[in-house]
Amino acid sequence: MATRTPLSTADVAPWLAALGRDTEGLELVPVEAGTVNTSTVARLRSGESLFLRLYEQQGLAGAEAEARMLTELARRGVPTPPPLSRPGAPDACVAVAKGKPLVAFPFVPGATLRQSEITPSHARQVGEALARVHLASDGLALPADRFTVHALTELTRAFGEAGDDEARALAPWLAGELQAAEGARDPGLPRGLLHGDLFRDNVLFRDDRLAALLDFESCHGGAFVYDIAVVILSWCYGSRLEFGLARAVLAGYEAARRLDEREWRGLYAEGRFACLRFLTTRIADRTWRVGKHPRRFQDRLRALDELGPAGLVDRVRP
Repeated sequence: MATRTPLSTADVAPWLAALGRDTEGLELVPVEAGTVNTSTVARLRSGESLFLRLYEQQGLAGAEAEARMLTELARRGVPTPPPLSRPGAPDACVAVAKGKPLVAFPFVPGATLRQSEITPSHARQVGEALARVHLASDGLALPADRFTVHALTELTRAFGEAGDDEARALAPWLAGELQAAEGARDPGLPRGLLHGDLFRDNVLFRDDRLAALLDFESCHGGAFVYDIAVVILSWCYGSRLEFGLARAVLAGYEAARRLDEREWRGLYAEGRFACLRFLTTRIADRTWRVGKHPRRFQDRLRALDELGPAGLVDRVRP
């Protein structure tokens, strides 16, 4: 899934040369991770490695806007690698290979964590890094949200007509739940830039220290507490919600940015919408083929509903 468009050295060498790299002896290693873009590590004779992303869905303008945003986030202290640019042209960060946008990043050594490896220390670091993203968003141009209730409802209609039996059976229920969940959200919550997809596979750790946040392609403007709910649902759920990890996420977050009472009250509704968002998109993208089964978010939704709004806050508030 992560190599949708195979790249050759001839495809990428001109751009790497424009970035000031010697491409003699260039070696490309496909990265078998992710579900949307083509990812490749470029190994140079100098010993340097670069991470290459070929955008499979975004056009050139979208990739350029994301590159500018990542450059600014890194400048503001968010732990994410900024895209490389041509010497003397800081805005020239995007090339085209095989008709698709291509961006090169510094390669950050590190590893993603398995669920069983996550400790409260890891969770706290992720929470604090997420707060840094939110704090850095002041004044940034916020990308549009591609996962509005309207867009998600359209996806349910599509797989309700053309999906497999299970998807067709879920589609009417999902459409109704999405509408109800959207109606329960508080439109007055503090808002700004959201990562939108800060799952375990988008965070690198090295020696138990957070090394980098990755993959901002789903970022958009929205309520900060939605992003917190996504992290809790992805980092703090194995076979059940692990409240100690959730409290660590929120303690780390509040070490950098305090939540107000309105945000605490909104956590449950944002969590429910997040469950339905990922359930919908995983069915639409057929992600069970890469080990990401949509039913996991039905389980999370049930766990939230068993707690209720007050019960959730009571169990996760540090």
